Amino acid sequence: MIRKAYKYRIYPNTSQREYFAKVFGCVRFFYNKSLSDMCELYKTTGKTKNITPATYKKEYPFLKDVDSLALCNAQLSRNAAFKAFFRKQNSFPKYKSKRNDQSYTTNNQGSVKFSNNNRYISIPKCPRIRIKKHRDFSGVIKSITVSKTTDEKYYISLLVEECSESINLCDNAIGLDLGLKDLIIDSNGHKYKNHKYLTKSQYKLSREQRKLSLMKKGSNNYSKQRVKIARLHKKINSQRNDYLHKLSRHIIDENQVICIEDLKVKNMTKNDKLARSINDASLSRFVSMLIYKANWYGNIVIKVPSDYPSSQLCSICGYKNPITRDLKVRKWTCPNCNSQHDRDKNAAKNILSKGIEMLTKDGTHPDSLFMLGSLESSSKKPPLL
Repeated sequence: MIRKAYKYRIYPNTSQREYFAKVFGCVRFFYNKSLSDMCELYKTTGKTKNITPATYKKEYPFLKDVDSLALCNAQLSRNAAFKAFFRKQNSFPKYKSKRNDQSYTTNNQGSVKFSNNNRYISIPKCPRIRIKKHRDFSGVIKSITVSKTTDEKYYISLLVEECSESINLCDNAIGLDLGLKDLIIDSNGHKYKNHKYLTKSQYKLSREQRKLSLMKKGSNNYSKQRVKIARLHKKINSQRNDYLHKLSRHIIDENQVICIEDLKVKNMTKNDKLARSINDASLSRFVSMLIYKANWYGNIVIKVPSDYPSSQLCSICGYKNPITRDLKVRKWTCPNCNSQHDRDKNAAKNILSKGIEMLTKDGTHPDSLFMLGSLESSSKKPPLL
C-alpha cells in the first residue's frame, strides 16, 4: 500500500470563503500562540510542555467554531517542527504569516463525499463546495488539506491510501549527470534541456515588481498588483513542475536502475553568481520526484557520493585527468587510451558504473530483476520536452 495526494481546484462561495478564512486564522493563531508560550515557558522554568488546543478554548471561544481536528493537526505540525530542530534537521520553528499560502489539515475523512457527478465535495463543517475533479482515484482517504495560495486560488488535497501500481519491469540502467546548461545528461548521451522558466520571465516579473514598489502599501491597487505578481510566480512554478513531472516519469518508465550524483544543492546555492540559476533548475525537486516515484513503482535510485570524481575519470580506461578540474574544459582526450570525451556524457557514464558497483557490492537488489550482463542503458530517444 502506498499513499498519494490528489490535488484539485475548488471554487468556494462567499460564506465558504469566510469559513476557510476563519479556520486559517484559528490554526495560525493557535500555532503562533502555543509556540510563543512554549518558548516563554522554557526561558523562565527551563521545562517544556505540550500545549493542546483545549488550553486556549476557554479563553478564546472562537476556536470552538472551527474544525477541532484542524487545530490538532497544527499541534502535530508544531511538535514535528520542534523534533526536526532538536535533531538538527531544520532551523528553529518559524511563526506562520497570513501573507504566505494558508492551509489547514483535517482527518475526519468519513464525512468527505462527492455529489452531483463529482461536481461538488463536502468536507467537515463545509458542505457542497464546487470542485474540478480532473482525475479519479481509488482507495481510502486518510486526510484532507484545504489551501489558499497567494494568488487568491483555493485547492483541496486528498491523501489517499491505495495499492501500488505495477509496471513492466525492464533491465535498463541509466546514469544521470545534473547540470545548468542542460538539466540532465544521461549515459546514453541524451541531453534534456533546461528551460530556465524564471530567467525567461524575469523581465516581466521585474517590471511588475517595480510597479508594486511605487504603490502605497495597503491600498487596493497595491493588493491587486501583489496578486498579479503572485499569479506570475505561480505560472513559473507550474511550468517548471509540469516539465519535471513528465521528465521524471519518463526516466522511471524506461529504466529499472537509476544512478544519480548526490548533489549538495543547499551548499551550491551559497554561490551568489549561480544561486538564481540553481534555484530555477530545481535540481533537488527533480531528485525527490525520482525517489518517490521509484518507491511507487519498484525502481531503484542509487545516489553516488558527491566526492566521486565522475568528471575527471575516463569512462573507458579509468585514467584520472587533472586538467578536467577546470570547469571550462568541456571536451578532452584521454592521454592513456586516446578516447575523446564530452565532459557531461563522460560523467554520466562514470556515475552509472559507480552506481552499479555500489549496487552489486551492497546487494540491495535481487539479481532476478535484472541481469548484470544486460545492464545496457536504454537506447530509446528522449521525449520531446
